[in-house]
Amino acid sequence: MSTVEPGATPDWRTEGVRVVPGDALDPNTPQTPGMHRAAAVTQARTGSHKLWAGTVTIHPGARTGAHHHGELESVIYVIRGRARMRWGVNLEFTAEAGAGSFIFVPPFVPHQEINALDDQPLECVVIRSGQEPVVVNLDIAGIAEPETVPWVDPAHPTVG
Repeated sequence: MSTVEPGATPDWRTEGVRVVPGDALDPNTPQTPGMHRAAAVTQARTGSHKLWAGTVTIHPGARTGAHHHGELESVIYVIRGRARMRWGVNLEFTAEAGAGSFIFVPPFVPHQEINALDDQPLECVVIRSGQEPVVVNLDIAGIAEPETVPWVDPAHPTVG
């Protein structure tokens, strides 16, 4: 959205920081059954060119439908609750994340978010690497017993 010419001094009042109040999120974004998305940072709302950010809420005990976001990378930050992620061609892998955890979802990975708690909502912040609201809902039932995948930090492996 920037209209600043190269070499010109920007008007930082209109070309600078944008604050989107929590009660001003936009629910008019593609949805996946079982969750509610609301957009905060988009090109139309803030002038962002490379990022999309918003919130996701999943009701107690609920699960989303399987989906992916095309070539976009996604980061999910868990604010409150416990997320159980399933992913893979048959949703054959699983891991859980609590408040304060980050979840990275690479491009084209079929995945499903599950609220692992029956007594409170799962509340998250989502950031994607692009502006297009790509949500490809998939018809995947998933296997009955997915394999639990533990976190291993490849940048800081433990000495054993």
